[in-house]
Amino acid sequence: MYDNHQKSLMDKILKLKEEKSVYIIAHYYQRPEVQDIADFVGDSYGMAIAATKCELDIVLVAGVDFMAETAAILCPDKTVLSPEPAATCPMADRVNIEDIIKYKEENPDSMVVSYVNTSAEIKALTDVCCTSSNAVNIINKIPADKKVIFLPDMNLTSYVSEHLSRELDTYPSWCPTHNKLKASEIEKLKEEYPDAVVLVHPECTGEVRQLADYIGSTAGIIKYAEDSQEKTFIIATEEGILHTLAKKCPDKKFILASPELICPNMKSITLEKILDSIENNRTKIEIEESLRIKAHKSLDEMIKWSSN
Repeated sequence: MYDNHQKSLMDKILKLKEEKSVYIIAHYYQRPEVQDIADFVGDSYGMAIAATKCELDIVLVAGVDFMAETAAILCPDKTVLSPEPAATCPMADRVNIEDIIKYKEENPDSMVVSYVNTSAEIKALTDVCCTSSNAVNIINKIPADKKVIFLPDMNLTSYVSEHLSRELDTYPSWCPTHNKLKASEIEKLKEEYPDAVVLVHPECTGEVRQLADYIGSTAGIIKYAEDSQEKTFIIATEEGILHTLAKKCPDKKFILASPELICPNMKSITLEKILDSIENNRTKIEIEESLRIKAHKSLDEMIKWSSN
């Protein structure tokens, strides 16, 4: 599967991370070779929990910037490394902090619920964070008469709102990778694979979600495929998940809903950058302590609410 150059880099990383006691956490959207050298591969929530449970002092996060920030917020006593700090999340970057401050001033009794796909500054203004895997449960625990703004993904907001039959204020941001998937692309694949089960991430548009047999987070999609008796699946999320699906379900067929379902920011993390990060102990994620404490509260609330 991997060429000699990749194998050499993977061997060097595996040896060096043992020597330097580095724990590697990777997201399902990472390149296959990055997933295969990681100690843990998961979704945003799983990565956050893995960082807190890791017993090593150095954690390397193979994911976009907010994922490394989240680990640093939750684990102040650990050194958190980001092999590619320029790997940002366009959806998170669209959120203007001034908009949230203004909203809170105009709605003092409201609650701010933020997707973990946000900066530390936004998390510091947030009452409770969530991920796509626990958003419905988190929102459902908030009293129905409480005004809520859910940000930044407008597609995830509409999914939660529909699922709970509850009105939520939203923010005009979205995941460019998921948002560009068209319903017509899935309809065309269904003509070719009429028995295929359609598994959709909630960051997709409402038109795409209407065609889903199952809607869920990356971890939810993987579990559904593992548990299902069906053999063919159309996957409507970033293509990196196909690697995990193929490993966990080798006897099943997975078809990517669109060749455009690739996040260039996730894919900017390479074996070369990971090796350099471990060798040179860079780039360390530094968060000012007063900001970290404020941001930690919203993440801590998420973990507490999710465990109840």
